[in-house]
Amino acid sequence: MKIPALLLIASALSCAACAPVVQGGPPLGLPPGLAETASVGTVYVSTGWVNADEDFASTFAEEVDEEMQSCAYGTYPLDLRIHVDEVRRAGRLQTALTGEGEHEIRAVAELVDPRRDNEIMGRYPLIVRADAGGRLAGVLGDRQMIASEAFGRALCDAAFARNPRRPGPHNATAG
Repeated sequence: MKIPALLLIASALSCAACAPVVQGGPPLGLPPGLAETASVGTVYVSTGWVNADEDFASTFAEEVDEEMQSCAYGTYPLDLRIHVDEVRRAGRLQTALTGEGEHEIRAVAELVDPRRDNEIMGRYPLIVRADAGGRLAGVLGDRQMIASEAFGRALCDAAFARNPRRPGPHNATAG
């Protein structure tokens, strides 16, 4: 009887340290002046019951943060809260056999102003698809990194109208 009670208490205490939750709502673009001057500080990631590896949230946050540092290089600090609703990755076997496949992430990203009690300055519900990269990349590539980087690039384009990287071998996403 004591063990379930302790687990309940531990669960409640661990949620006190959880990342802020995305509020949701209609899309909301950043004001033009803020899109020009914003930078992104902390990236918070929450997920529902998605089909993802245990390290998904950390890989996702790192890749998105890397993209944000390349496209939101102003001086006005915003925080980024992302709730990932769905993750779909191309199967390695299918990609090896056919040379085709696609990764998909459905998420809502909110840029909030920590100076104004986390007021939502921009909200972007995104569905991002990334090519698996053919047979070799589909089998050996880091699927989470490819999909996460594609999400970061899409968010940069949606919020700041900037592509953080030019296409090429240094970039895991096409186009």
